[in-house]
Amino acid sequence: MMRGYLIAAGLVTLLIALLALTGPKAGAQSASASQPGAASRPVNKNLAHLTDFNVVELRRYTINDGERDNFARYFETYFPDAFQQQGAIIFGQFVDEGKTNAFTWLRGFHNTDDRAKINAGFYYGPLWKERADTMNSRLIDHTNVLLLKPLRPERAIPVLPVVDPVRESAGAQGIVVMQIFSAKAGGVDELAAQAEPAFARYRAAGVREAGVLATLDVVNNFPQLPFRTDGPYLVWLGIAKDKQMVERFKATALQSAKTLADGSLLRAAPETVVLQPTPRSRLRWLAE
Repeated sequence: MMRGYLIAAGLVTLLIALLALTGPKAGAQSASASQPGAASRPVNKNLAHLTDFNVVELRRYTINDGERDNFARYFETYFPDAFQQQGAIIFGQFVDEGKTNAFTWLRGFHNTDDRAKINAGFYYGPLWKERADTMNSRLIDHTNVLLLKPLRPERAIPVLPVVDPVRESAGAQGIVVMQIFSAKAGGVDELAAQAEPAFARYRAAGVREAGVLATLDVVNNFPQLPFRTDGPYLVWLGIAKDKQMVERFKATALQSAKTLADGSLLRAAPETVVLQPTPRSRLRWLAE
């Protein structure tokens, strides 16, 4: 009798221990999907060194009519690997939905000194000298650039794995969405706080947050590449799986824009941008 009791008690203790190991862990994983930025940050030991890119350029180019696809193909063939070799990162490159001559890309540096040093090394280096005419002949304007920083470290843009040419033979999938808010002077943090419920609704709609950025107000130490000084701006980035998810995001973003416009923290209506990743774009929808 006593022996049977001890065996039963031991089994109960073992069951409790197993629940303690598996229950909270599963719950934490489930909860993380609703947290800012969590869903788009896969664990990959090969990317551990690609962190702390605290200076971000949001570069929005205007390309000659009929040349955008060619520009994009040249761009992603030659430049992402070259910048990574020098210590920068190209988070992703995209063509704009509804604008046949628009090309957007995101480039990150660890700090402003690196921005000057790496850009000098690249634009005065052999690769650019060989390819400059090819790119510049297709380029109308390259000055629509915002210099940004992560709003907080945990809201930085994740560096996703490179597109695997064998396992991802169809190229980058998904759709990147972006909302740009023109904040009043000194109002970025307060605007971000007011917009946080909207960002939570975007995530609840299935869009994976890929970063929240704000204007980095510094002197341009590489003036050959100008950036805009008409800020401050707040930028929300997300990744949608498909067009249906994008439509849900658009509807929510429109309502959120109306709500935020009723306040006193915006200088203009928010801009919503839909971007199609080019085949080799790191920033894309990844299967869980």
